[in-house]
Amino acid sequence: MQNKNNLPVTVTSGAAIGTLGGLIGLGGAEFRLPLLIGLFGFGALEAVILNKAMSLIVVTTALPFRANVISFSQILEHWHIVVTLLSGSLIGAWLGAGWATKIKSQTLFKTISILLLLIAIALFFGHNVQTHQSLISGWQLTALGAVSGVGVGLVAAIMGVAGGELLIPTIVLLFGVDIKLAGSLSLAVSLPTMLVGFARYSQDQSFKIIRKEWKFVLLMAIGSVIGVYIGGQLLGLVPTELLLPLLAIILVLSAFKVWKHS
Repeated sequence: MQNKNNLPVTVTSGAAIGTLGGLIGLGGAEFRLPLLIGLFGFGALEAVILNKAMSLIVVTTALPFRANVISFSQILEHWHIVVTLLSGSLIGAWLGAGWATKIKSQTLFKTISILLLLIAIALFFGHNVQTHQSLISGWQLTALGAVSGVGVGLVAAIMGVAGGELLIPTIVLLFGVDIKLAGSLSLAVSLPTMLVGFARYSQDQSFKIIRKEWKFVLLMAIGSVIGVYIGGQLLGLVPTELLLPLLAIILVLSAFKVWKHS
């Protein structure tokens, strides 16, 4: 873990990851996790817990900025979407975090690799979904929303991410809302979901890594927040047709590296 005590490397890495995420309206946690494992040498579970802590800071910081794009009153008007997804994601987050603390490190590394590949696919095919009228309604929509929430909660907990890369296309496709509104609604779902996963991880002895590496967490989170802001300012300057395949390739390469790390 020689790089974790290098302040410039820590902050710069956080900023670079945040910028990558900010370019597509995300926090970058899916890019940060492989870096925590490969560059900084943390174990699988330690990396997930640290990633979760940083994701919490980044998402909490992003909420006020999102208010300039979508008001809180608009989010409240769509409370049913948030509640539907949370009914599943909270359960998924608790189960996912509990499972991650019980399995072997090698298994967790391989699970992370597979999830990175799935997120790469979601990023490539799902980030440009168009708003349309929902094909289902009533209890069927509620049930499918809750089940989708469980899946998002599981992935978010196991990887220590906010889950926006999965939540945003899910909200657009299932509920037919505008993608900008979907971005804000995803934050409203992500924050409670991450808190539940965090609470479950706090019951495991590996959680002490937060106390041990709090300076590292803070520095990299600050770098990530700065990066997300920079990426947000650059949003739209880089053609999406070029950017999304490039980011997907980065995730695929990261997945192979994490798999080899196991």
